This record gives sequence, C-alpha cells and structure tokens, in this order.
Amino acid sequence: MNPTAHIHEAAWTDPTCPVARTLDIVGDRWSLLIIRDAMDGARSFTDFQQRTGVARNILTDRLRRLVDRGVLRQEPAASGRRQVYVLTDVGRDLFTVIVAMRQWGERHMFAPGEAHSVLVDGAGRAIAPLRPVDANGDGIDIDTTTVIGRG
Repeated sequence: MNPTAHIHEAAWTDPTCPVARTLDIVGDRWSLLIIRDAMDGARSFTDFQQRTGVARNILTDRLRRLVDRGVLRQEPAASGRRQVYVLTDVGRDLFTVIVAMRQWGERHMFAPGEAHSVLVDGAGRAIAPLRPVDANGDGIDIDTTTVIGRG
C-alpha cells in the first residue's frame, strides 16, 4: 500500500503550497501537541489526554485524523486488550518541525531566565539551533530564497 495514497484524496486549502498542505493535515494546536507527545513516548488514549488536557471528543477526532492521514498508526498494546498509537515514518519526519517550533518558542515565548522544558540529545547536551542551509551548506534565510512554481 502506498503510504501517501490517502493524501491525494484530500481537498487542499492551497493545492500548490507545501506549507498549506502540511497545515491542512497537522496545523491545529491539538494535532501538533499529540505529535509532540507521541515523540515523547505517549502511546495510549489516556497518555495523550493526561498530557494535553484535551477533551475526549476532540482527542478522538484528532487521533482518527492523524491515523487516516498516515501520521500515526494503531497497533495492539502488549497486553493485547487495547490499541496504542505509534508514529509512522511520516509522523517521525515531523521531528524537525517540532524542534523548530520548540526553538522558536524558547527564543520568543519566555522571558530571560524563565524556566521551560529543554530538549537534549542522548548525552544530555542541548540541541544546536536549527539553521536552513543551501546545497553547499551555507546559511540561507528569507532574503536569499524564492518560491517558484506557485499557481
């Protein structure tokens, strides 16, 4: 089965824009928090509800949509009595997006010295700031890039 076949069936807000298509799938608060928590080890409905505080009906809807869109998949829990949610490769590929949002939030949403959670690598070291680069590894930004091929 083609893991992206379901994506071609969607009605897109802006069919030629990758950002708009991404937002159509994961662009609401709850979906991104569910993805963040799945990356942090949440697996069960209860895990997601306790970590996010989202209402059950909204959580049910978002989990269903993320499964339908191929971001999460359901599999039997070790006990065999329940289903758990696991990130697919498509979902795991959002790691960079979550890290970028985290780093932006660290820079702009906290007062200097204000406590916040910190993402570290396996050795406990802080993650280096993400930085877009061109094919040669040189830094790029909004002043050195252009969007082409837009409807």
